Amino acid sequence: MIKKKIKNKNRDRYRLYQLAVQDVVSEIDFVDQTFGERRGRRATRLREDFCGTANTACEWVRRAADHRALAVDLDAQVLNWGRTHNVARLRPAARSRIRLRQADVRRVKRPRMDIVLAMNFSYYLFLTRAEMLEYFRAVHGSLAADGIFFLDAYGGYDSPREIVEPRDCGEFTYIWDQASFNPINSQMQCYIHFEFPDGSRMDRAFEYYWRL
Repeated sequence: MIKKKIKNKNRDRYRLYQLAVQDVVSEIDFVDQTFGERRGRRATRLREDFCGTANTACEWVRRAADHRALAVDLDAQVLNWGRTHNVARLRPAARSRIRLRQADVRRVKRPRMDIVLAMNFSYYLFLTRAEMLEYFRAVHGSLAADGIFFLDAYGGYDSPREIVEPRDCGEFTYIWDQASFNPINSQMQCYIHFEFPDGSRMDRAFEYYWRL
């Protein structure tokens, strides 16, 4: 594969993350279809917890005129990036049906949602069982009577190992770095780095300290 030289203006860590990590089309295909199969009706209200750039929530409102979304994250910087680069690119009608909120996901209980998403293992940031239970209870209380909570899990043979995994993304290389793992409490330090065709790197573009 011939790697295209990425321009400096495109070396934006949030853009690189979306390209390397997210597949919002497939994700929304899955949750939309699964909800319909399980509940026998269409979902219209979706909340994206730990939303980052709100990329997934934007895909949801883009799909149908009656779709509404709430995107929640604690980080004001990433929310502002999402407003500028994702929400602003929606058509006006879709833009009016999405809200971004800076808040602790454990404190958001209204409005009630058909679907709540916690993807890319974001909820692993809760290091204690008590914190995790508090979050799960909050989600349960914020769902419609037949609502569904979608979340993914990270595990398997390689999950507790100290490893570095590069992946060629064409215009850059995405590097997942499991820098340390504590087998006593299952807490681990992970990083995302990006490397470019000219040999330059963006080290520790993202950092995660979580409990496996």
